[in-house]
Amino acid sequence: MFEAGPHLDAQAFRALDLSRVQVLDVREPWEYELAHIPGAVLIPLGELVERVGELDLARPVAVYCHHGMRSLQALRFLRSVGYRDIAHLSGGIDAYSRLDATVPRY
Repeated sequence: MFEAGPHLDAQAFRALDLSRVQVLDVREPWEYELAHIPGAVLIPLGELVERVGELDLARPVAVYCHHGMRSLQALRFLRSVGYRDIAHLSGGIDAYSRLDATVPRY
């Protein structure tokens, strides 16, 4: 699915087919309330170890956070537990919101 590699820019992330890809938001609930990408599942990074079973191992996962650091940590963790078709949003929702004015910057 992610032929270009695990680091997606905002334009590539925005073009994802949400019927095929699980979009995972690893920020905190208060951040999600401020702004989120429609269709995203919220599992804060600190809860990912306990809640990873909520994701479908058979479907690609695209992860994002605020600026890209937590999503990169999540990507590494997901790889370690068997996920192979994964990518993250470089620059995070901050970069995404520059392309999509309906997603507020904070």
